[in-house]
Amino acid sequence: MATLDSLSLFTGLGLSEHKARETLKNTALSAQLREAATQAQQTLGSTIDKATGTLLYGLASRLRDTRRLSFLVSYIATALEYVRSHPLDPIDTMDFEQECGVGVMVTPEQIEEAVEATINRHRPQLLVERYHFNMGLLMGEARAVLKWADGKMIKHEVDMQVLHLLGPKMESDLEKKPKVAKARLEETDQRTARDVMENGEAAGRTLSLMEQLRGDALKFHKPGENYKTPGYVTTPHTMDLLKQHMEITGGQVRTRFPPEPNGILHIGHAKAISFNFGYAKANSGICFLRFDDTNPEKEEAKFFTAIYDMVTWLGYTPYKVTYASDYFDQLYAWAVELIRRGQAYVCHQRGEELKGHNPLPSPWRDRPMEESLLLFEAMRKGKFSEGEATLRMKLVMEDGKMDPVAYRVKYTPHHRTGDSWCIYPTYDYTHCLCDSIEHITHSLCTKEFQARRSSYFWLCNALDVYCPVQWEYGRLNLHYAVVSKRKILQLVAAGAVRDWDDPRLFTLTALRRRGFPPEAINNFCARVGVTVAQTTMEPHLLEACVRDVLNDTAPRAMAVLESLQVIITNFPAAKSLHIQVPNFPADETKGFHQVPFASIVFIERTDFKEEPEPGFKRLAWGQPVGLRHTGYVIELQHVVKGPSGCVESLEVTCRRVDAGEKPKAFIHWVSQPLTCEIRLYERLFRHKNPEDPVEVPGGFLSDLNPASLQVVEAALVDHSVALAKPFDKFQFERLGYFSVDPDSRQGQFVFNRTVTLKEDPGKV
Repeated sequence: MATLDSLSLFTGLGLSEHKARETLKNTALSAQLREAATQAQQTLGSTIDKATGTLLYGLASRLRDTRRLSFLVSYIATALEYVRSHPLDPIDTMDFEQECGVGVMVTPEQIEEAVEATINRHRPQLLVERYHFNMGLLMGEARAVLKWADGKMIKHEVDMQVLHLLGPKMESDLEKKPKVAKARLEETDQRTARDVMENGEAAGRTLSLMEQLRGDALKFHKPGENYKTPGYVTTPHTMDLLKQHMEITGGQVRTRFPPEPNGILHIGHAKAISFNFGYAKANSGICFLRFDDTNPEKEEAKFFTAIYDMVTWLGYTPYKVTYASDYFDQLYAWAVELIRRGQAYVCHQRGEELKGHNPLPSPWRDRPMEESLLLFEAMRKGKFSEGEATLRMKLVMEDGKMDPVAYRVKYTPHHRTGDSWCIYPTYDYTHCLCDSIEHITHSLCTKEFQARRSSYFWLCNALDVYCPVQWEYGRLNLHYAVVSKRKILQLVAAGAVRDWDDPRLFTLTALRRRGFPPEAINNFCARVGVTVAQTTMEPHLLEACVRDVLNDTAPRAMAVLESLQVIITNFPAAKSLHIQVPNFPADETKGFHQVPFASIVFIERTDFKEEPEPGFKRLAWGQPVGLRHTGYVIELQHVVKGPSGCVESLEVTCRRVDAGEKPKAFIHWVSQPLTCEIRLYERLFRHKNPEDPVEVPGGFLSDLNPASLQVVEAALVDHSVALAKPFDKFQFERLGYFSVDPDSRQGQFVFNRTVTLKEDPGKV
């Protein structure tokens, strides 16, 4: 049947029956021609005529590098279609090249995003039908978005994302798809959709992070069963190495969080920290904090300290803090062994020659092993200048990158090893081998490292060392944010923000300074969940998690941003009273604090209006208002104005609440207050995607929100905060949640507004 189908396909391309049968005898050629024809049909969306078929046959029979087949077919099919659709017009070269995709670059990230969007559209049905779903539909929709993408790369991405969404196939997935009444299926799809996602937010009860990570929840392999993982590469030595691994670890789950110490961690790293440490904790394992310190040019001591501080601030304790530099001697010895095994060579191509998707093959790839050994030793001894020589591994990665660099020359002193080394290993070389040394069971990486999975398995197997399993998950991003180290430095240089910890940023140090509790960040990561597809969330979802935590943990206080003096002319005592205010009005068992209540109080200027609009419920002529926690109501008697006509103070009388009609509203106030500075923050950028050139053509620096910071220099706050320390948090009643900033000094507090209250303070 397959032969008849292929024969029909080939004759349909214009080959004679005799030529088609001869082609079928050549297995490799017939396979390439079948793939080329299928690709062309997907591109054109119609049958293939003889002219196109002839070109496809010539391409399939002459092309030696089959990895380029899909790429070239797209161009051939589109070029012919363009010529056919412009039979009389003179060919416009620029228009022709644009139509054919000349100069178009499709990155792995674009493919990932297109596939992610396609899968999200069909997610409810996928979860219901699982592997019975028509995967060709996903391929077709993703291909329609990225016309010039490599079909194989799209298929691989679809396979990977579906695998991570559904897990390995189960017995039920291998059974024939049952027939289900259409109405019933639609009802199931809708119910599943509601269960999975509701308006972009997780519906129903959010599982805790530990619940999401415990046991078989993620379909991960069990320690020692690496070989059961789809795509895991085995060798004759695999089982012996796994046996030794199990003897060393005792079957314990081992993960690691491996940041580069060249910048400050951001909200995306919080997900990585929660995932790595959380998975180990949920399964009674251990997690290493390993600094990938292989690039001395960019590393600074302050980043090591800041990263460790943020990990512990989030509530995690590393089993052990390690450094890639701990293993420099072993890594070098393995590099020598790799050369001896004919799997690495010293190359002299310059960095610019290695850039791009299709760099020229190295002319030194086949140099004698003995020669590479001598040259690598010369690199080690400092006999080459930077960029003059590299050590490269002999493999092709998923994204087509050929022979990645393992070692390069750098004469910058290392923060730990000083001048002991002048060659340093790359991430592609270091990552998997450090995982192997530490006997990591689950190497959890973000999706951009998926293209390095082949080199991960290849390198461990090439050296016959224990090979962990690399699992990828989607990054966490936020709208209205920039987290790139380079771009944050640009913001600092432009004066748009003060430093890495400016509370308008989404670095972890900035979030801590703004007052975000670590519990809220962990809860947010749990609410987002461990997804394979990249997740971009709205900041208000993170802020909701912050409110949930602070509502239960931040004691109440009263503060006034724009004050208006109020004189109570019939104050009921000769001196100030002491008012007991509950720290948490909803739960008075959590204690009280005292605030003074005197004949002069200060209220928010916006809580008074001489000529109120309809619906205004606070202080006005003929409209008394209650003072929170005092048991008193004040009523306006006289408005004192300055020469310019501006209201300077109010004179009021007071009465007990129970001595008359209950007022329409109760407002906050302060008496004998402390003066403080309060910083009010809004979004730093005006658009959701400030780095998107379509949304923000002028670049992210042109998208800054001029109102992202408002400083109130003479705000007033009650005395209950007098002993507060930096990072202490309060709810200022009717205003929001605030945190003490480290800029605070003796007698001069500085507060950052963390988040506003859910309610509109004007309607309280």
